[in-house]
Amino acid sequence: MPFAVRPHFDWRLRTRTLALGPRTLIMGILNATPDSFSDGDQFRDPRAALTHALQMLDEGADILDLGGESTRPNSTPITPAEEQSRVLPILRAILAARPEAVVSIDTYHAETARLAIDCGAEIVNDVSGFLWDDAMAAACAELACGSILMHTRGRPQQWRTLPALAPDEVLPLVLRELRARADAALAAGIAREAIVLDPGFGFGKILDENFPLLAQLDALHALGFPLLVGLSRKSFLRHALQQAESVHALQDATTAANTTAILAGVHILRVHDVRPARQSADLADRILKAEDDAR
Repeated sequence: MPFAVRPHFDWRLRTRTLALGPRTLIMGILNATPDSFSDGDQFRDPRAALTHALQMLDEGADILDLGGESTRPNSTPITPAEEQSRVLPILRAILAARPEAVVSIDTYHAETARLAIDCGAEIVNDVSGFLWDDAMAAACAELACGSILMHTRGRPQQWRTLPALAPDEVLPLVLRELRARADAALAAGIAREAIVLDPGFGFGKILDENFPLLAQLDALHALGFPLLVGLSRKSFLRHALQQAESVHALQDATTAANTTAILAGVHILRVHDVRPARQSADLADRILKAEDDAR
């Protein structure tokens, strides 16, 4: 059974380079928020956040993604100052405990990105693909950090009223708009080697609209950049299972979706549950290697 060939890249971060392709990297999610969709208010306290961050690193996370603002559907935007009060103490605590840790700041505010990089973060993960703050692209170019550009369709407050997408509309839309985001980042002076792209599962793609994207994920290699996906605990998986009360069923669905993404050649998984993601990624990586060896 043929699987996608995962291209290799050297991802240039603020102070180091990560090899992408030989093995799947795991990005552990750390939400310092009161209202995130699945773990809101669990890790807003810096001590609880640090404990969880260290646990994720010990379980095999290659990167920690620290965010202070929820982007769940119909979420309420917060000020950069509030976001910074949530994330900066946690970021400092993580890097004091594990100076070698690779930390990404999940923000669309250029001001927060600058402060986080100054504190030692290596990556800016912008869910808007630099659309929601006009200063973000220039900031990331100046900071020379890793940059993750995600595709989103509208803002969280608009998602429930967006017109539906036909199955054959999803992939062309994501390809077209992600390419535009990457081109804008390059035009702003961000190095090609610093950019990773994320198709943005659930971000303006409603429930079953996400499945055509997952089924054709390998087509995104045509963009010429490394790929990251965040499928963990997404509502389209929960809806498909019709088992909203079952945590185990949702974890199984996440594992299945993550494995599908790896076999489509994705480089990085953004996850809540690091240990099962690491275990399933190691197995999927062996399948990809066996496929490569057989070619």
